[in-house]
Amino acid sequence: MIADATVFRLHRLLTAFPATHDDQSGAKLHLVYNVTKQTLAQFKLTDERTHESSQFRTGNWLRGRLFLFDLGFYGYRRFALIDENDGYFVSRLKTNANPLIVDERRKWRGRAISLTGSHLRDHLSKLKRKHIDVTGEFGFKRRQYGESRSAATREFRVVGVRNEDTDDYHLYVTNLPDEFTPEQVAALYSFRWKVELLFRELKSRYGLEKFETGNKAIAELLVVAALLTLLVSRALLAVFQELDPDVEYPEERWATTFRSVAQPVLGDLGVALGHPPPNLPELVRREARQPERSRLTLNKRVAHAFNTEMRP
Repeated sequence: MIADATVFRLHRLLTAFPATHDDQSGAKLHLVYNVTKQTLAQFKLTDERTHESSQFRTGNWLRGRLFLFDLGFYGYRRFALIDENDGYFVSRLKTNANPLIVDERRKWRGRAISLTGSHLRDHLSKLKRKHIDVTGEFGFKRRQYGESRSAATREFRVVGVRNEDTDDYHLYVTNLPDEFTPEQVAALYSFRWKVELLFRELKSRYGLEKFETGNKAIAELLVVAALLTLLVSRALLAVFQELDPDVEYPEERWATTFRSVAQPVLGDLGVALGHPPPNLPELVRREARQPERSRLTLNKRVAHAFNTEMRP
């Protein structure tokens, strides 16, 4: 599961959705995307100023699910609640996070620097090992009750994978067990890019980029229409993947193809549901003709003027 949000522009007079800048309007779409099923687990539309972290709700629905977070959702209290609800998480470690290391989860050969009892950043620049895999202690504030807000500490796993090109570590905080190696934790986190591709698909293929309407209800309907189009697209993609599991269907390539054939698909669907295809000549004749005989076209008005003048 990936939680994230994206911003898109609205008509500047749509004041129900204030933006972060004056004289603008902007909406923020909050999503929880189920990567496994390629569906939306949750979505909510707010104004641009609403922080994405405030829209993520914890509870027993987290059980057995793995959540990938960017730094916008970073919070040790949130991580603790996910852990307490038997869920799992992976997040990049903040650059200013410096937990106390209480245990090393892997043994290293030779004269390796011991990290236990020190803070993570104390020895980070001196390490040359390929991986870091330790248990860190993190302090945070519990939710406020009345006038009091108690302090708490929790232990979470911290893993790092060395990037030889930049000569530093990509660090992650997680509660995944040791069965997941540091490389696997990093690989899992790379799945977070899926939601960025999803947002790009919504904006470039399904119209979730910029709305010119000043009507709040219409703007909300257009967002829902984009999301419904996405869900139908993903449902058909799942059918094709099941029919031919050996074929790869990149999501954005699929979305482009789906958009190009959407109208014939709707026609076939209508026939399958018992709705005959429209009589195209009659449809064109009915829609294109002048609705009122008394309303003359420009050609007829000019002709009428000449005919009037030429009468004896």
